[in-house]
Amino acid sequence: MVEGVVSLTKTFEARAKSPAKRRRLMPVSIALCFFFLAIMVLMVLFGPLLAPHDPQAQNALAGSAGPSAEHWLGTDMLGRDVFSRLVSGARSAISGPLLIAIGALVCGNILGLLSGYRGGILDFVIMRWVDLMVAMPSLLVIIVAAGALGGGYWMAVALLGVLSVPFDTRVIRAATLEQMPRPYVEAAKTLGVPNRRIMFLHIWPNIAATAFANTFLVFAGSLIALSGLSFLGMGAEPGTPDWGQMLAENQSLLFANPVASIAPGVAIILAATATNLIGDWTFEKISSRGATR
Repeated sequence: MVEGVVSLTKTFEARAKSPAKRRRLMPVSIALCFFFLAIMVLMVLFGPLLAPHDPQAQNALAGSAGPSAEHWLGTDMLGRDVFSRLVSGARSAISGPLLIAIGALVCGNILGLLSGYRGGILDFVIMRWVDLMVAMPSLLVIIVAAGALGGGYWMAVALLGVLSVPFDTRVIRAATLEQMPRPYVEAAKTLGVPNRRIMFLHIWPNIAATAFANTFLVFAGSLIALSGLSFLGMGAEPGTPDWGQMLAENQSLLFANPVASIAPGVAIILAATATNLIGDWTFEKISSRGATR
């Protein structure tokens, strides 16, 4: 009888622990997102080696051809291999948004922490600047500025980077204000801990989940925005292997070789979706630790 009770108790304990184990496991969807992003990183680092053909090589006799053993995704109007251009285009699709996201993370976090922690006139000045930048239609500003200054991929990256900082600043300021009444902040001030140390070594670790999730969101938004600018002819130079540029160049092939226009669009959607899902998962993982310093 006693042995039966002990065995039943162990069974219930195992069942109670199994949900916790399942929570610790990475969901299949997130694993697939990491796998897709890993492929993109490989294409960025080793694009010329992975591309089966020269992405710039033209062959008028093989123009607008469908998928085949030689050209996996067919060719465009100029006979260029679509798959090779898709692989090479990952570099511009990733490098620009990555720089924008990192720049917004660093500048936005510093400004947001200063604004939320210091308050007063500094908070007033920073937030009025943020309100001014947020009130402006960002894409319209980029189109006008790029048109006036000559456009170009890196010009678009710089403009998007500047316009992304206010978004991070506002989010981090709100998260900092939420942490200010916490006992650990009051205790650190009472002990005479320097303000810089309180901001970056005490408050920031507790809002890191929000900061990183916001960074993934900025990356995904920048990827779509840069692709849209390239589609409009204000991003990458004409002829450059770029996903947005490929969408614009292959519009006329939608019935001759639909893969040529669909493939870059699918790549943009998958990259943005994977980044957003990983950002949400990262936020949940960091938030679940709940460590207050």
